Amino acid sequence: MASTTKIMTAYLACAAGDLQRTVPITAAMLKDTEGSSLGLHVGDRITLYDLVVGMLLVSGNDAANAAAIFLSGSTKAFAARMNSAAKEMGMHHTHFVTPSGLDRGDHHSTAYDMALLTAHALQNKTFAKICAAPRAKVTINGKSQMVYNHNRLLTSLDGCVGVKTGYTMAAGRTLVSCAERNGMRLVCVTLSAPDDWNDHKYLLDKAFSDYRIASYSPDSFKVTLDVAS
Repeated sequence: MASTTKIMTAYLACAAGDLQRTVPITAAMLKDTEGSSLGLHVGDRITLYDLVVGMLLVSGNDAANAAAIFLSGSTKAFAARMNSAAKEMGMHHTHFVTPSGLDRGDHHSTAYDMALLTAHALQNKTFAKICAAPRAKVTINGKSQMVYNHNRLLTSLDGCVGVKTGYTMAAGRTLVSCAERNGMRLVCVTLSAPDDWNDHKYLLDKAFSDYRIASYSPDSFKVTLDVAS
């Protein structure tokens, strides 16, 4: 699932609370963080909140590792935390190894499991606010800079409210999106989909066309069926 992994990392960081805590960046946090980056260096100081921004908007592998080590002491310990949370959410076909989504060991998931995770994560107001932002400012060592969200659907899909892109050579293009129209919120997940932007637009447009919200009460719900003996 590549960097869509960061949905879990960011969610756990948001759920930890006190996001204004300052995180001193260490050498261990920047180890094995090739690929997309927030541009952190050893000795930098940044809030946990801005690390979440960095991992959700620009998919910073350094931001994900830094948050994981800050919260749990090591990426291995944080991965155990991720797997425990996944089990609680009913993600029965998922195993996390890295907080960033870089391919290591038996790191894997399914589209269904990633949809379950996203539904949980979006219930956290801070997570939902950050992943829906087309751009945001982060402050590193007291200096602010603007970062931009990699999720094109935020500006090209009606009602899009997030959530995360991903890519590695092993995983291919991965994408988790969410859109809300007329009070109905739907999550779409594709794994290894070369044309994922258009796939998500088609799938979500069709789903909003085909489905509607209906009220239901066990006391008043009745169905009549013709039965042939």
